[in-house]
Amino acid sequence: MGARAKLLAEAEKRILITDGAFGTEIQNWKLDEGAYAGELGLGHDQKGNNDILALTMPEVPRAITRAYLEAGSDIVSTNTFSANLISQADYGAEHLVRDINLASARIAREEADAAEACDGRPRFVAGAIGPTNKTLSLSPDVNDPGYREIDFDHLKGVYRDQIDALVEGGVDFVLIETVFDTLNAKAGIMAALEAGWALGRDLPIMLSITLTDLSGRNLSGHTVEAFWYAVRHAKPVTIGLNCSFGAEQLRPHVRTLSEIADTLIMVYPNAGLPNELGAYDEAPATTAGLVGEWARAGQVNVLGGCCGSTPAHIRAIADGVAGLAPRRVPTPAVRTRLAGLEPMTMAA
Repeated sequence: MGARAKLLAEAEKRILITDGAFGTEIQNWKLDEGAYAGELGLGHDQKGNNDILALTMPEVPRAITRAYLEAGSDIVSTNTFSANLISQADYGAEHLVRDINLASARIAREEADAAEACDGRPRFVAGAIGPTNKTLSLSPDVNDPGYREIDFDHLKGVYRDQIDALVEGGVDFVLIETVFDTLNAKAGIMAALEAGWALGRDLPIMLSITLTDLSGRNLSGHTVEAFWYAVRHAKPVTIGLNCSFGAEQLRPHVRTLSEIADTLIMVYPNAGLPNELGAYDEAPATTAGLVGEWARAGQVNVLGGCCGSTPAHIRAIADGVAGLAPRRVPTPAVRTRLAGLEPMTMAA
């Protein structure tokens, strides 16, 4: 059974749990420059390059991954949000992109397989792909609206390099997350589809949009509805929202997406909004209570956390939704009715 079929089979039984934040968890280790840089001798400061820890301090992402699995995660993601040629260029580590992704994927795969062997419950690994710090839809120069730093084919190639290494490392899914620019996501989708074609097999895609304002649009101006219709051709195994806000602010947008998407809904919000110091202090019970409302309303299939969330948050979410029925994916007829697109009938 392929990863897509296996995940869908599990999602029919219960609400699945993904993991929580890596960045804020790594900050808790209070690593110095020496820990980040190791003995790579890159000539650039590496502090803050969380992805490179797969090479210099692999015990850190391994411990975080294991903690999430012990807290109840069915899906764990790789610590590779910025493990691409564009983002790693800021650290002079472009030549290590393949090594970082390969090592990160193997860490997640080993921990997921060990957890599954322990209790027999299927575990999955999602290869995390962030949006990079470039945008295809908007100009970085206010004086030249038509200017773009990169083009579609360049970004597709950047994503393809990352995806190939993640797949070699053993991931089940390609998770294109924190999508602020829908065109960037399309480049990632194309890269993933081409990677699957090269392998001669299905390479399932997960997609997650991030909103930039409470009206429910991302930076490139797409609502959650527009985003879904722009990417549904890729047949993602999950679609949803992450980051940007806490669960309270995402409530109406989760409902909207759950009504129209004919695939699994995965949502992993921040642990509330950051406080004055930029820290997240929403308690695990609070987050679990808020996302539990979506579960009881039949709006979600997979739940987890983003910035500020911890293994304690994941455990609270897992405990809170245990025994609740998962969302039923709407049929084409139901989607048409919910969207108000019923065919008109002619009068006799």
